[in-house]
Amino acid sequence: MKWLEDEIIKRGKILDGNILKVNSFLNHQLDIELLNKMTLLWFDHFKRKHPTKILTIEASGIALATLLAQRFNIPALFAKKGSPSNLGEAYHTDIYSYTRNEYQTISVEKTYLNENDSVLIVDDFLATGEAARGLINICKNANCEIVGIGTVIEKGFQHGGDKLREDGFDVYSLEIIESMDSSTGKINFR
Repeated sequence: MKWLEDEIIKRGKILDGNILKVNSFLNHQLDIELLNKMTLLWFDHFKRKHPTKILTIEASGIALATLLAQRFNIPALFAKKGSPSNLGEAYHTDIYSYTRNEYQTISVEKTYLNENDSVLIVDDFLATGEAARGLINICKNANCEIVGIGTVIEKGFQHGGDKLREDGFDVYSLEIIESMDSSTGKINFR
């Protein structure tokens, strides 16, 4: 999508370590008009699959999940980082955070996810696929169906999306970056 490529080029900043900072519109300050356009694309792509829940990880995916859930008129659910004391009986899994360079536990209360659910996973980024794999593990533990995975920006050169597609998941990334260079600021899109 040319409009999203333009926003990434204009408002994004490439940091060392293959980090793309898009805080000005996607995951710190939120450009609601852009987020609405993004969620409409996911809605059009996944509506035939009839999800019953939208699932993400706190914090950057929450706004996207909320707007998309509103389009579907279904609940948005997010995995909490850690094992908060106010969480009841929960599904837990450990994931490696690429941006934080550490392992973290994520948790979803069992009350909100079960075998009757068809889950659409959404997030802002897909790099190595660790976050998506963690949410997939939680869904498997809950015996629910995964109808797809939506991401705004996929770092194609880190191959997480490729592996998820090889495993049979319907991954719909709005933009896929083939390469980026922090020294030149150049981004190449697939």
